[in-house]
Amino acid sequence: MIETQFLTRKFGSHTAVDNLNLLVQPGELFGFLGPNGAGKTTTIRMLIGLLQPTSGTARIANLDLKAHSREIKRLVGFMSEETLFYEKLSGEEFLRFIGGLYGLSDREVSARGREFLRQLDMQDKAASPIQSYSHGMRQKLAFCAAMLHQPSVLLLDEPFSGLDPRGARLMKDMLRDFCRKGGTVLLSTHTLEIAERICDRVGILNRGRLIATGSIQDLRGQAHTDEAATLEDLFLQLTGGREVAEMVATLGE
Repeated sequence: MIETQFLTRKFGSHTAVDNLNLLVQPGELFGFLGPNGAGKTTTIRMLIGLLQPTSGTARIANLDLKAHSREIKRLVGFMSEETLFYEKLSGEEFLRFIGGLYGLSDREVSARGREFLRQLDMQDKAASPIQSYSHGMRQKLAFCAAMLHQPSVLLLDEPFSGLDPRGARLMKDMLRDFCRKGGTVLLSTHTLEIAERICDRVGILNRGRLIATGSIQDLRGQAHTDEAATLEDLFLQLTGGREVAEMVATLGE
Protein backbone atom coordinates (compact mmCIF):
# COMPACT_ATOMS: atom_id res chain seq x y z
CA MET A 1 0.00 0.00 0.00
CA ILE A 2 2.97 2.32 0.69
CA GLU A 3 6.21 1.85 -1.21
CA THR A 4 9.30 4.02 -1.52
CA GLN A 5 12.37 3.39 -3.64
CA PHE A 6 15.57 5.28 -2.92
CA LEU A 7 13.50 8.16 -1.56
CA THR A 8 15.82 11.04 -0.67
CA ARG A 9 15.35 14.56 0.63
CA LYS A 10 18.17 17.06 1.06
CA PHE A 11 18.12 20.49 2.64
CA GLY A 12 21.21 22.16 1.24
CA SER A 13 24.15 19.95 2.20
CA HIS A 14 22.13 18.08 4.83
CA THR A 15 20.51 14.77 3.83
CA ALA A 16 17.38 14.36 5.97
CA VAL A 17 16.20 11.14 4.28
CA ASP A 18 18.78 8.98 2.55
CA ASN A 19 17.76 6.41 -0.11
CA LEU A 20 14.76 5.10 1.83
CA ASN A 21 13.36 1.78 0.61
CA LEU A 22 10.18 1.00 2.51
CA LEU A 23 7.22 -1.32 1.93
CA VAL A 24 4.03 -1.25 4.02
CA GLN A 25 1.44 -3.90 3.22
CA PRO A 26 -2.35 -3.35 3.00
CA GLY A 27 -4.01 -3.74 6.39
CA GLU A 28 -0.74 -3.24 8.25
CA LEU A 29 -0.15 -0.96 11.22
CA PHE A 30 3.45 0.10 10.72
CA GLY A 31 5.43 2.02 13.33
CA PHE A 32 8.05 4.50 12.14
CA LEU A 33 10.62 5.03 14.88
CA GLY A 34 13.82 6.99 15.27
CA PRO A 35 15.64 9.59 17.37
CA ASN A 36 14.83 13.28 17.01
CA GLY A 37 16.01 14.49 13.61
CA ALA A 38 16.12 11.00 12.12
CA GLY A 39 13.92 11.97 9.15
CA LYS A 40 10.53 10.56 10.17
CA THR A 41 8.52 13.76 9.76
CA THR A 42 10.31 14.60 6.52
CA THR A 43 9.37 11.19 5.12
CA ILE A 44 5.72 11.56 6.09
CA ARG A 45 5.61 15.07 4.61
CA MET A 46 6.97 13.72 1.33
CA LEU A 47 4.38 10.93 1.28
CA ILE A 48 1.51 13.38 1.75
CA GLY A 49 2.93 15.78 -0.85
CA LEU A 50 3.94 18.66 1.42
CA LEU A 51 7.61 18.21 0.46
CA GLN A 52 9.03 17.22 -2.89
CA PRO A 53 11.68 14.46 -2.86
CA THR A 54 15.15 15.39 -4.02
CA SER A 55 15.32 12.01 -5.74
CA GLY A 56 13.71 8.59 -5.65
CA THR A 57 10.07 7.56 -5.97
CA ALA A 58 7.07 6.79 -3.77
CA ARG A 59 3.78 5.04 -4.45
CA ILE A 60 0.60 4.85 -2.40
CA ALA A 61 -2.14 2.38 -3.40
CA ASN A 62 -0.02 1.72 -6.50
CA LEU A 63 -0.25 5.38 -7.55
CA ASP A 64 2.91 7.35 -8.22
CA LEU A 65 3.26 10.28 -5.82
CA LYS A 66 4.32 12.79 -8.48
CA ALA A 67 1.87 11.77 -11.21
CA HIS A 68 -1.19 11.25 -9.00
CA SER A 69 -0.77 13.63 -6.08
CA ARG A 70 -4.42 14.77 -6.05
CA GLU A 71 -5.82 11.23 -6.13
CA ILE A 72 -3.46 10.20 -3.36
CA LYS A 73 -4.57 13.08 -1.14
CA ARG A 74 -8.15 11.78 -1.37
CA LEU A 75 -7.01 8.30 -0.34
CA VAL A 76 -4.88 9.43 2.60
CA GLY A 77 -5.72 10.83 6.02
CA PHE A 78 -2.93 12.95 7.48
CA MET A 79 -2.29 14.11 11.02
CA SER A 80 0.72 16.29 11.79
CA GLU A 81 2.40 16.56 15.15
CA GLU A 82 1.11 20.12 15.56
CA THR A 83 -2.19 20.70 13.76
CA LEU A 84 -3.18 24.30 13.12
CA PHE A 85 -6.79 25.12 14.01
CA TYR A 86 -9.17 28.03 13.61
CA GLU A 87 -9.37 28.71 17.33
CA LYS A 88 -12.80 30.37 17.28
CA LEU A 89 -14.49 27.38 15.63
CA SER A 90 -16.03 24.61 17.70
CA GLY A 91 -14.96 21.03 17.16
CA GLU A 92 -18.12 20.36 15.15
CA GLU A 93 -17.56 23.43 12.98
CA PHE A 94 -13.96 22.46 12.31
CA LEU A 95 -15.04 19.00 11.15
CA ARG A 96 -17.65 20.57 8.85
CA PHE A 97 -14.92 22.76 7.39
CA ILE A 98 -12.67 19.72 6.77
CA GLY A 99 -15.58 17.74 5.34
CA GLY A 100 -16.28 20.56 2.89
CA LEU A 101 -12.73 20.33 1.56
CA TYR A 102 -13.40 16.70 0.66
CA GLY A 103 -16.84 17.38 -0.79
CA LEU A 104 -18.70 15.52 1.95
CA SER A 105 -22.36 16.27 2.61
CA ASP A 106 -23.48 17.80 5.90
CA ARG A 107 -25.19 14.51 6.74
CA GLU A 108 -21.99 12.52 6.20
CA VAL A 109 -19.92 14.94 8.26
CA SER A 110 -22.46 15.03 11.07
CA ALA A 111 -22.83 11.25 11.29
CA ARG A 112 -19.14 10.40 11.03
CA GLY A 113 -17.93 13.30 13.16
CA ARG A 114 -20.41 12.54 15.92
CA GLU A 115 -19.38 8.86 15.95
CA PHE A 116 -15.62 9.56 15.99
CA LEU A 117 -15.99 12.13 18.76
CA ARG A 118 -18.04 9.63 20.75
CA GLN A 119 -15.42 6.93 20.34
CA LEU A 120 -12.77 9.33 21.64
CA ASP A 121 -14.95 10.49 24.55
CA MET A 122 -15.18 14.02 23.07
CA GLN A 123 -18.92 14.30 22.48
CA ASP A 124 -19.44 16.70 25.38
CA LYS A 125 -16.86 19.12 23.94
CA ALA A 126 -18.06 19.09 20.33
CA ALA A 127 -19.81 22.46 20.59
CA SER A 128 -17.04 24.15 22.60
CA PRO A 129 -14.53 26.48 20.88
CA ILE A 130 -11.21 24.89 20.06
CA GLN A 131 -9.39 27.64 21.96
CA SER A 132 -10.71 26.00 25.15
CA TYR A 133 -9.28 22.57 24.23
CA SER A 134 -6.28 20.99 25.93
CA HIS A 135 -3.42 19.65 23.79
CA GLY A 136 -4.78 16.12 24.14
CA MET A 137 -8.25 17.20 23.02
CA ARG A 138 -6.75 18.91 19.98
CA GLN A 139 -4.94 15.70 19.12
CA LYS A 140 -8.21 13.80 19.27
CA LEU A 141 -9.94 16.35 17.04
CA ALA A 142 -7.09 16.24 14.51
CA PHE A 143 -7.39 12.45 14.43
CA CYS A 144 -11.14 12.71 13.79
CA ALA A 145 -10.42 15.12 10.92
CA ALA A 146 -7.92 12.67 9.41
CA MET A 147 -10.50 9.87 9.53
CA LEU A 148 -13.47 11.93 8.34
CA HIS A 149 -13.32 11.22 4.59
CA GLN A 150 -12.86 7.47 5.13
CA PRO A 151 -9.29 7.21 3.81
CA SER A 152 -7.59 3.97 2.85
CA VAL A 153 -4.28 5.05 4.38
CA LEU A 154 -3.46 7.02 7.53
CA LEU A 155 -0.16 8.91 7.85
CA LEU A 156 0.16 9.99 11.48
CA ASP A 157 3.02 12.01 12.96
CA GLU A 158 3.20 11.57 16.77
CA PRO A 159 -0.56 10.97 17.17
CA PHE A 160 -0.27 10.02 20.86
CA SER A 161 1.52 13.21 21.92
CA GLY A 162 -0.28 14.83 24.86
CA LEU A 163 -2.87 12.08 25.28
CA ASP A 164 -3.68 10.72 28.72
CA PRO A 165 -3.72 6.89 29.12
CA ARG A 166 -7.46 6.65 28.40
CA GLY A 167 -7.20 8.81 25.30
CA ALA A 168 -4.24 6.80 24.03
CA ARG A 169 -6.15 3.55 24.59
CA LEU A 170 -9.21 4.82 22.72
CA MET A 171 -7.09 5.93 19.76
CA LYS A 172 -5.21 2.61 19.73
CA ASP A 173 -8.50 0.72 19.58
CA MET A 174 -9.69 2.87 16.66
CA LEU A 175 -6.44 2.29 14.77
CA ARG A 176 -6.60 -1.47 15.23
CA ASP A 177 -10.23 -1.46 14.07
CA PHE A 178 -9.26 0.65 11.04
CA CYS A 179 -6.65 -1.94 10.05
CA ARG A 180 -8.99 -4.88 10.69
CA LYS A 181 -11.33 -3.31 8.13
CA GLY A 182 -8.54 -3.16 5.55
CA GLY A 183 -7.00 0.25 6.23
CA THR A 184 -3.26 0.84 6.36
CA VAL A 185 -1.45 2.96 8.95
CA LEU A 186 2.03 4.44 9.03
CA LEU A 187 2.67 6.29 12.27
CA SER A 188 5.71 7.86 13.82
CA THR A 189 5.97 7.84 17.60
CA HIS A 190 8.46 8.24 20.40
CA THR A 191 6.20 6.17 22.66
CA LEU A 192 7.95 2.84 22.19
CA GLU A 193 5.64 0.99 24.58
CA ILE A 194 2.63 1.87 22.42
CA ALA A 195 4.48 0.90 19.24
CA GLU A 196 5.43 -2.45 20.76
CA ARG A 197 1.83 -3.18 21.71
CA ILE A 198 -0.06 -2.19 18.57
CA CYS A 199 2.27 -2.28 15.56
CA ASP A 200 2.49 -5.30 13.27
CA ARG A 201 5.96 -4.20 12.18
CA VAL A 202 8.24 -1.27 12.81
CA GLY A 203 11.00 0.47 10.92
CA ILE A 204 13.82 2.27 12.70
CA LEU A 205 15.26 5.33 11.00
CA ASN A 206 18.59 6.79 12.11
CA ARG A 207 20.33 9.77 10.51
CA GLY A 208 18.03 9.49 7.51
CA ARG A 209 18.66 5.81 6.86
CA LEU A 210 16.40 2.84 7.52
CA ILE A 211 18.59 0.65 9.69
CA ALA A 212 16.11 -2.07 10.70
CA THR A 213 12.60 -3.21 9.82
CA GLY A 214 10.34 -6.07 10.85
CA SER A 215 8.35 -7.45 13.74
CA ILE A 216 9.70 -7.23 17.29
CA GLN A 217 10.87 -10.83 16.90
CA ASP A 218 12.65 -9.95 13.65
CA LEU A 219 14.43 -7.03 15.33
CA ARG A 220 15.58 -9.25 18.18
CA GLY A 221 17.26 -11.44 15.59
CA GLN A 222 18.86 -8.47 13.81
CA ALA A 223 20.16 -7.11 17.10
CA HIS A 224 21.24 -10.57 18.33
CA THR A 225 19.37 -10.18 21.62
CA ASP A 226 17.35 -12.62 23.70
CA GLU A 227 13.58 -13.07 23.84
CA ALA A 228 13.25 -10.75 26.83
CA ALA A 229 14.52 -7.68 24.94
CA THR A 230 11.90 -4.94 24.72
CA LEU A 231 11.46 -2.57 21.81
CA GLU A 232 13.16 0.09 23.92
CA ASP A 233 16.19 -2.20 24.39
CA LEU A 234 16.31 -2.89 20.66
CA PHE A 235 15.87 0.76 19.75
CA LEU A 236 18.73 1.88 21.99
CA GLN A 237 21.03 -0.84 20.72
CA LEU A 238 20.30 -0.27 17.04
CA THR A 239 20.52 3.53 17.20
CA GLY A 240 23.60 3.65 19.44
CA GLY A 241 21.65 5.05 22.37
CA ARG A 242 22.52 2.30 24.82
CA GLU A 243 25.86 3.91 25.71
CA VAL A 244 24.09 7.20 26.56
CA ALA A 245 21.49 5.41 28.66
CA GLU A 246 24.17 3.52 30.57
CA MET A 247 26.17 6.72 31.15
CA VAL A 248 23.12 8.52 32.53
CA ALA A 249 22.34 5.57 34.81
CA THR A 250 25.93 5.53 36.07
CA LEU A 251 25.93 9.28 36.78
CA GLY A 252 22.72 8.89 38.77
CA GLU A 253 24.15 6.25 41.10
